[in-house]
Amino acid sequence: MVSTYLDFSRITRDLRSSLNRIAQQPQIAREIEYYKENIGKVKTAEEFLDDYRLYSYAMKAHGLEDMTYAKAFMRKVLESDLSDDNSFANRLNDERYRNFAAAFSFSSSKPVAQTSAQLDALIGLYNDRINNLDTVMRGEMAYFGAAMDLVTDVDQFLGNERLREFAFPLFDLDPKTYSHAEIRSALTREPADLIADRMAAVARQDEATKLRTDLGNRITALREIDSLTAQLADAPAADKPAIQAKIDEQNAIVADLDARLPPRDQAPALMASLKDELDTLARRIRGVETYIKLAETFNFNSDGTVPAGEKAISDAKKTMLNERYVFTRPGTTPLGSDRLTGAGALLNKDYYEGKIGSITNVSDLVNDSRIFTYLVTAFGLSSTTTVRSTIENILTSDINDPNSYVNKFGVGDNAAYKDLHAAFNFQADGTLQPGKTAQDADQMKKTSDGYMVRYNDKGDAEDAAQAKSFKLLVNTMTSIDSLLNNSSMRQFMLRAFGLENEELSSRTLKRILTSDLNDPRSYANTLRDERYVKLVKAFNFNPDGTLGAPKLAQSQPDIMNTAKSYVIAMSRFGTDDEKKAAKEKAQAEAKYYATEIEKVETLDAFLKNRRLVDFALVSRGIDPETVKVGYLKDMFTSDLNDPKSFINTDPDGLKYRELVSSFNFDKDGKIVRGEAGQIQTRRGLVTTADLFLNQSLEESEGADNGGIRLALYFKRKAPEINTAYDILADRALFEVIKTAYSMPEGLQNAKIDAQAAYLERAVNIKDLQDPEKLEKLLQRFTALYDVENNTDVSPGLAILTGAGGGGVSAETLLSLSQLRTGGR
Repeated sequence: MVSTYLDFSRITRDLRSSLNRIAQQPQIAREIEYYKENIGKVKTAEEFLDDYRLYSYAMKAHGLEDMTYAKAFMRKVLESDLSDDNSFANRLNDERYRNFAAAFSFSSSKPVAQTSAQLDALIGLYNDRINNLDTVMRGEMAYFGAAMDLVTDVDQFLGNERLREFAFPLFDLDPKTYSHAEIRSALTREPADLIADRMAAVARQDEATKLRTDLGNRITALREIDSLTAQLADAPAADKPAIQAKIDEQNAIVADLDARLPPRDQAPALMASLKDELDTLARRIRGVETYIKLAETFNFNSDGTVPAGEKAISDAKKTMLNERYVFTRPGTTPLGSDRLTGAGALLNKDYYEGKIGSITNVSDLVNDSRIFTYLVTAFGLSSTTTVRSTIENILTSDINDPNSYVNKFGVGDNAAYKDLHAAFNFQADGTLQPGKTAQDADQMKKTSDGYMVRYNDKGDAEDAAQAKSFKLLVNTMTSIDSLLNNSSMRQFMLRAFGLENEELSSRTLKRILTSDLNDPRSYANTLRDERYVKLVKAFNFNPDGTLGAPKLAQSQPDIMNTAKSYVIAMSRFGTDDEKKAAKEKAQAEAKYYATEIEKVETLDAFLKNRRLVDFALVSRGIDPETVKVGYLKDMFTSDLNDPKSFINTDPDGLKYRELVSSFNFDKDGKIVRGEAGQIQTRRGLVTTADLFLNQSLEESEGADNGGIRLALYFKRKAPEINTAYDILADRALFEVIKTAYSMPEGLQNAKIDAQAAYLERAVNIKDLQDPEKLEKLLQRFTALYDVENNTDVSPGLAILTGAGGGGVSAETLLSLSQLRTGGR
């Protein structure tokens, strides 16, 4: 009989070949193929448990074959939420049940419109647009002012796209479709000439309107004559004179119009022609009015040059355009033109501080609507209940009179009344004392400070309300139509991506949101606009508009599994204090990983972030220091199902299969979206298949020699051993250690803590994570297993293990083992 040691060495020397050999056995191959073909069809735990071949395959793979009968128990395991420490699987002491539950996703496989990360990102993008808008607007105004100072002729202005984009919309001109010739002509003409053009167009409009009106009146009169003539025929004799008089009146009108108008048969064509002409004239007049405003705003000579010693636009006109840009330009803010930005607040501040010095009575103050609104905001007054008389009564109150308006009503929610009163110097009659101003410098500063603090309170509240509403509604979505048919959600979404002014129809949005970004010919990609790509990434819609699985580098269950494995790996050894500190540090790193991995969009992006890469490697028991990026990329771009691929032929490929399968990258490094509702991720499928092969190999090889099965099992489970108690909890693991270290039989009768203490003295648990030390341990076990079980052993092997013809006592073997391993 071949020794356990030699058999074990043969099997593990090329473990892949051993596994492939087992996989080719007919019965094993059939079970593997059946599982692959059918597991994707299962949608519920009940369906899974009802298919005995699938269920028993998975149970065997995870070492739970003896629990196959307990379907009700296993259903509770499968439906456990592993993110909940109090879930059923997490409350069980045996790690196998948690691993089994982690291989499936019955509790977390529902399709979602957005993950929490996608939702937070969209809301963050919305808030960023609001926050960045002010910076953008100030930048555009600053650029316009500076660049216009350098313009020396009209062609420089019209040739600068950024200047056109700023200025043209302020005059209701489209910077993309404008007529260069017409705009240039308008800018180089005198406003008086343009006004003359307008007057001529208006005069012709009046003529055409009168002509069309007269034609219409003639038609009306002729119809009236026809109606009256019909009445005349049937009317009583007494009524006929009156009717005839009316007919004569209408005939007179028609005769007068006939004398002045073209023949009646030309009227229909002329009416249509006049309508077209009037439409053209209306557009022409609007255009000329725009050109007049342009000519009055900018300063160019007839040859297109800027007058000597002057600027293309005066500072006063720049200020006018800036105010128009901030306050009235359509679509300048995600919340619409009524949303006040920081730039607008500063303009209001400048206006107030420039105007307040000239105010001499309360009436002038409150009748200026811009100042009135400024004060309401600055002092936090209610915009719905505060009217002009409210402020007038406050400012003319006698603060020393307990019955005055400010004292009587300035309590509770209206406490700011007194602050407002103190900010001004008006007398009871609303005037100022001679030599006094409405506000001194300190009062004005306090007023403006209050305004700059509060001007955005309303906008902030609207933002928070819209974000909250979107969060609530997104969880109720059942398809893309739920999003597109809800006006508030649709508006919020478009504003977040700066698409609110693109006039996108529901049909177009549906084509965009259901695009496959991995396909360069998909609709979103063909638009050549990064905003649409980002929009698609924010949601998880299938091509038919139904909810799909999130398109993530790792699925949520795999992110959680990776994070948990990392925390365990980093905090498994050391003193209690050391493990506590290591665990806290590892948990912080796990939060970083969980957040950042959801932002990864390609394999290259993942590999460039060494912090994420190292985290993932450590979670799978791989030393990051031994792995180069190129090697890792070769692993990730391998086909796990191709026996000739790099990962399936490289000597170390086996230990990378779980790592690679836990990500959703394809051979090109792009993320592939899994099907929503799948009950196993790719990692779960690959891990289950690999475990099934290992279990089958252990059973097959151990059929005639239990020592081989024990050694193979220990080699597979060693990475999961963290404490002596893990060994004691698993009879197979303990048997290997007991044999390898020739521990006395009576040890199992001692208390559990005493057994653990003995194991800790005999075995350095950390050494089990070192491949070389683990290999030496298993070589020792296989040799001693043959000795203890009277298996024929070669003389050389007997010498190495200390075996002699008459056998060796357990106590002697224990002494030898302690001697060779530096026993404690």
